[in-house]
Amino acid sequence: MSNNSFFDEQKEQSLVKARIVEKYFWVWAKVIIPTAKKAGHKIAYIDLFAGPGRYKDGSKSTPIKVLETAIADPDMQNMLKTLFNDANSEHTNSLQEAIDAIPGINNLKYKPQVISYEVGENIVNTFSQLNLVPTLFFVDPWGYKGLSLKLINSVVKNWGCDCIFFFNYNRINMGLGNTAVEEHINALFEKTRADKLREQLKALKAEERELTIVEAICEALQELGGKYVLPFRFKYENGKRTSHHLIFVSKHFKGYEIMKEIMAKESSEQNQGVPSFEYNPATVIQPLLFEFYRPLDELEQMLLNEFANKTITMQEIYMQHNVGRSYISKNYKTALINLEAQGKITADRPADKRPKRKGEITFADSVKVTFPPKP
Repeated sequence: MSNNSFFDEQKEQSLVKARIVEKYFWVWAKVIIPTAKKAGHKIAYIDLFAGPGRYKDGSKSTPIKVLETAIADPDMQNMLKTLFNDANSEHTNSLQEAIDAIPGINNLKYKPQVISYEVGENIVNTFSQLNLVPTLFFVDPWGYKGLSLKLINSVVKNWGCDCIFFFNYNRINMGLGNTAVEEHINALFEKTRADKLREQLKALKAEERELTIVEAICEALQELGGKYVLPFRFKYENGKRTSHHLIFVSKHFKGYEIMKEIMAKESSEQNQGVPSFEYNPATVIQPLLFEFYRPLDELEQMLLNEFANKTITMQEIYMQHNVGRSYISKNYKTALINLEAQGKITADRPADKRPKRKGEITFADSVKVTFPPKP
């Protein structure tokens, strides 16, 4: 699909991507607002590749939905500042018209800013020098031009600032071997890492290439201080190849935990209750017939090994173990209930609070778990 035809109609993958951003924006704002009220009394939403506001089929794009969310909430009405950019002036003109037509748009204290600039060094330098209010930063380029580690870091450096960006794996994978776009790829990974990556990829198969490339961008973001990085994969409609990833970056565990729960619910597949962190149209239509991989069984064994001879609460187990893994809170509770039912751990709680049947998730965060020594 060409860039020009991208906004003709909203595909299912775009709907999922938009839902993830919109859901996170709402929860993020609700968490941030109480503290922001004590500081500058402002929060912000920035979209540097905002598009025309509506698809040609009439469906609303993310900027319009974010503004509608803000209009419906009294705190956001008075606190939210928005900046929407697109290098295509036709898009910004269309976006401005779509914004002006939103019912209640004048109820917002801060009028949405719509600008048209090419995303590059100037914008990076501007953001780098600013002490930003808590900001949710959405970067959704068509390819990779303008997307860079410096750009992402220029925003997430400040308190309460998180970033969600579109990682066009298919084009980046091809671009890593194309000298014509070397400058853009080097900006995305930084030159030393990009050169190392190009060398690594020479001997790798397709699936190994994807894991290596995504791991490289996640490691780069973590080195810059984005401690919590979470990718969500999108497959093409036949389910055989990866199209792109949506990647979340935050310096705070709370943001990571919130986004993990949102992405888990948007996953097209769950195995033993463990989310895939992937939207695959093929598995939506025809789910896998058998569970070849049993991730919950693996989690139970990991917990026995990692926490051997320790007494620790469910919440502490979850916080120490889940980062960088696909497990969410309820998976840990299920695993602990299974282990308790098998007599492999003991849980310190009132007898009447014990689960009445295997698989019933009633394992409170404060329950202390005692693991046996390693055999």
